[in-house]
Amino acid sequence: MIRVLLADDEVMIRAGVRAILTTDPGIDVVAEAGDGREAVELTLAHRPDVALLDVRMPRLDGLSAGAEIVRAAPEVAVAVLTTFGDDAYLTRALDSGARGFLLKSGDPRELIAGVHAVAAGGAYLAPKPAARVIGRLRSAGLDRAVTARARIGLLTERERDVLTLLGTGLSNAQIAKRLNVTEGTVKGHVSAILTRLDLGNRVQAAVLAHEAGLIAP
Repeated sequence: MIRVLLADDEVMIRAGVRAILTTDPGIDVVAEAGDGREAVELTLAHRPDVALLDVRMPRLDGLSAGAEIVRAAPEVAVAVLTTFGDDAYLTRALDSGARGFLLKSGDPRELIAGVHAVAAGGAYLAPKPAARVIGRLRSAGLDRAVTARARIGLLTERERDVLTLLGTGLSNAQIAKRLNVTEGTVKGHVSAILTRLDLGNRVQAAVLAHEAGLIAP
């Protein structure tokens, strides 16, 4: 069962998101918050698997709340939910350690898929912002590709294998199954990759994998 904390200052929106999530028997909304500060407090109290945070909230916005949660409870996967697909929000969300970026205007199935993905240790970007990210990578030119390839040259062959699979959105368990190793081994490789390449989270690692050409277009 995936335990979710839901934070949004609009009661009707919160009710709608909760209704969508609870159509999945594998998801349980264990707490709800009406602002960012309350979201942090309830996350620390309930320790859910996923904290699903609206971006614009009083007292503390969702991106700042997410950053606090990542620092205080790194085992909780943070995903942000917003009406705005603005790239500035996306960049701030990823820099703060969020593993998911979801749009309120998206298909309800995307919301459920995103919660499952981040709870399993993966990352999830809603299709529209994901397409923009990939578009920027394609248009970034040769210089970024050369730089990215030089960076991944620091990795071992097995770490490059893990980075490639991570870049396709697979969770640690899925990567372990694909490589026929234990999940703990994969966690160790992911940690080594993030440390060696000075990356903040899995999403940044996935972006680097695309830049380096490890992932087929």
